[in-house]
Amino acid sequence: MILLLMIKGNVYLLLASLLLAGSAQSQIKFQTVAPGETQAGLTTVHTPHLVVTPAAENNRHQLLVMIPGTGGSATGLRTFDSTFAAMGYYVVSLDYVNNVITTVCSKSEDSACFDHFRQEIMFGTDVSDKVVVDSANSLVNRLTKLLLYQAANDKAWAGFVRKGKVRWDKVIAAGHSQGAGHAAYFGKQFPLRGVLMFSGPQDYLQNFNAPAHWQRERSRTPVKRYYAFLHNADPFNYQYQVADVSVINHQAVTDTTMVQPGQAVHSTRSILVTDIDRKDRHGSTLLTDFVGVWKYMISNATK
Repeated sequence: MILLLMIKGNVYLLLASLLLAGSAQSQIKFQTVAPGETQAGLTTVHTPHLVVTPAAENNRHQLLVMIPGTGGSATGLRTFDSTFAAMGYYVVSLDYVNNVITTVCSKSEDSACFDHFRQEIMFGTDVSDKVVVDSANSLVNRLTKLLLYQAANDKAWAGFVRKGKVRWDKVIAAGHSQGAGHAAYFGKQFPLRGVLMFSGPQDYLQNFNAPAHWQRERSRTPVKRYYAFLHNADPFNYQYQVADVSVINHQAVTDTTMVQPGQAVHSTRSILVTDIDRKDRHGSTLLTDFVGVWKYMISNATK
């Protein structure tokens, strides 16, 4: 009888825990915002932007900006975004012009191909012959207009803008694949709280046997705030990715740490690597098996 009561007690405790977890999760607020709602003339490329507000009692007052990879949609990142919102971060995933794959520049004879690719998507300057993005549809403008829209409609978001501009010191830029490169490019251009790169960048000039030049440029975000998570059998070439990240981090010697699914990370290194056996190795860094890795990355990047 005592054993039965203990079992029942454990069941009740488990149910109570699940109810509490569900309650906390239910306080996370999800929104979708069409780009055209934030500024007249902006079009939706794939889906609306995804906006996630953390629970009021679990609020770090920092913003994670997640940038999808080639052809990726903002709303497709709901699971990823909700995980970070549960940690207390505000999160937006951006809909943007991302239909041209970054590796279109990999075998270019133009050593500035990647630089121009990133610059045009980021700012809308007419410098690339690979993409067509105007200033209104640039990543910077789409993000700025989204945050201004949020601040105007929800005072909880007001802290991320000031005098019509983004408060970059409160922003952590993150991205997958092509988006990883954009996140790093954001870090080069603005003084961010941190940069998280998943399965990228891919900006390696094969004909020059070197990472793209923009990755070597001085960063307005301290290099200690850049963290990357890669798969060692990524079909987009793990060695190129490591070379890119090492240059971005200004590392003379590349040190990596192998990580395992479902485990916390105990390391001082900024490049995390998995060998998890999955069909989609390139997408594996976004699996919730690696929440422990994500926590390590963002907590260290924002110290």
